[in-house]
Amino acid sequence: MASEDVKTSESAVSTIVNLAEEAKLAREGVKAPSYAILSICKSLVAGGVAGGVSRTAVAPLERLKILLQVQNPHNIKYNGTIQGLKYIWRTEGFRGLFKGNGTNCARIVPNSAVKFFSYEQASKGILYLYQQQTGNEDAQLTPVLRLGAGACAGIIAMSATYPMDMVRGRLTVQTEKSLYQYRGMFHALSTVLREEGPRALYKGWLPSVIGVIPYVGLNFAVYESLKDWLIKSKPFGLVQDSELSVTTRLACGAAAGTVGQTVAYPLDVIRRRMQMVGWKDASSIVTGDGRSKASLEYTGMIDAFRKTVRYEGFGALYKGLVPNSVKVVPSIAIAFVTYEVVKDILGVEIRISD
Repeated sequence: MASEDVKTSESAVSTIVNLAEEAKLAREGVKAPSYAILSICKSLVAGGVAGGVSRTAVAPLERLKILLQVQNPHNIKYNGTIQGLKYIWRTEGFRGLFKGNGTNCARIVPNSAVKFFSYEQASKGILYLYQQQTGNEDAQLTPVLRLGAGACAGIIAMSATYPMDMVRGRLTVQTEKSLYQYRGMFHALSTVLREEGPRALYKGWLPSVIGVIPYVGLNFAVYESLKDWLIKSKPFGLVQDSELSVTTRLACGAAAGTVGQTVAYPLDVIRRRMQMVGWKDASSIVTGDGRSKASLEYTGMIDAFRKTVRYEGFGALYKGLVPNSVKVVPSIAIAFVTYEVVKDILGVEIRISD
């Protein structure tokens, strides 16, 4: 009995010590391991849902944008957004509007999850270093630091899922009349690997990296900075009790998306064109040097810029900008709001178990 009492007492003491340690961690702002894991999972799930919902909502405009970016200038079938959507509907039906969306979601869900999670972690790390450097524990991230955190998040997420983006571009571009058909994401990946080699899966990666810095960086920087400004200044009565309404957050997301995509758009066009290099059936869709039957060849990013501007004019760098502008505003806005709403829901429903 005595030994059992001792064991019971030791167990009680151990429990009290553990509770005290967790309380200490909480006071010091350090999360317990179980909570940290749940927090990570919550961020990943919220980011994934946000990406999938936002991209599916604007899938027809996304496909039209890519088709315009790589369209053969000597075989133009449509110019405007409405005209282009009508053409796709007439020639390929309802499914044509969403062609490539499955692959896009397969890419964007992990991409968005990694991006939002990476941004949160990068923000914490940069803020900690900034506070240590300034000696001010109450210091907050500046817009420039947010830009850096967003750029880091974008590069990590884009690099991790780039092969899926590459084959998604090709799946989106092909039509029922294409000479060769990719049957799906995995078939496209295996075909590109077999016929063009592993490096082909990263064609256009460099302009993507360069473009993701202003695009994702500005998205996060503008969005977070606008939120902070609205909360602090409370203009026009938009903020109540330091909380932004869903409508206001949508507006912040829309502004962030507009700024980011306008700055980075030419690099997105070049990326798409470089992704077509090596695809023997792409010459009927896009031309590399201005002749309708010429083979599609770029030696690199600079060469792609030079040939595009030389043979099609500077305006070619902004092909598809209109549908992309129409798409990016609701897409970014929906992504940010969905992310925060899902995190709130998961935060309410998830409880740490013993």
